[in-house]
Amino acid sequence: MKYGLDIPTAGANADARKLAELAAEAEEAGWDGFFIWDVLFAKDQAGVPIIDPWVALSAIAMRTQRMRLGALLTPLSRRRPWQVARETVSIDHLSNGRLVFGAGSGYQALDFTTFGDDYDLKVRAEKLDEGLEVLQGLWSGEPFSFHGKHYQVNNAQMLPKPLQSPRIPVWLAGGWPNRKPLRRAARWDGIYLMTVNQVTGELLAPEEVREIVTYINTYRESAEPFDVAVNGEIPAGAQNGSEIVQAYQEAGATWWVELEGSEESFEEYRARIRRGPPNRLV
Repeated sequence: MKYGLDIPTAGANADARKLAELAAEAEEAGWDGFFIWDVLFAKDQAGVPIIDPWVALSAIAMRTQRMRLGALLTPLSRRRPWQVARETVSIDHLSNGRLVFGAGSGYQALDFTTFGDDYDLKVRAEKLDEGLEVLQGLWSGEPFSFHGKHYQVNNAQMLPKPLQSPRIPVWLAGGWPNRKPLRRAARWDGIYLMTVNQVTGELLAPEEVREIVTYINTYRESAEPFDVAVNGEIPAGAQNGSEIVQAYQEAGATWWVELEGSEESFEEYRARIRRGPPNRLV
């Protein structure tokens, strides 16, 4: 099991220097991953400062040496895939091959409709699938063409290639019990599971993670390793953090990605990060 952090880029965190300093402290404390948000606006509100994730990741890459890093999650359906290809390869090189690319269709209308983008779920899903194919083609470093419903690429060759081979790892967003995102993720390198069951609103239980892993494995066509990242929070003051995580590990999770506590101040969250991840399991 690896341990990561899911860090907001809004409000007090909308500062690349502060995020880079926090990442350096997290690496020193033993965390394995430092992941930030990719949003245009804070949830359901427009008057809150936001930092661009790729600018922040550049600063984070320069202050760390070991941790995985990335944006969880990039709404590929509202971005130009060829621009994302340039950004991701640049960060992959800057970090010496530590980038994870997390992608989703977008979770709030405000990031789309404010600028006249279509927020229809079917359209966003189509753009996500096409965008991933374009990314993979452009990452190859070879001349690439693509003719889809939403994107057209005519014999484009983008260099340099990513440092990572065969590509930058791609994690897809997934919310249980919605099966279609799970089938999409099965074609790539990992899944980032949403915190709660999308129907009941209850925290995702280890038994549900086990069912998710079994379902995904039925659609996997590759024998390459596949990451299952669960995002959650160890309750404040909990003495059994490793036991909580162990239940998810036994269910098939490979990453535990902790959220910032909704009631925590920045300094309280920082102190929790400095204490390090839940005890590692042998």
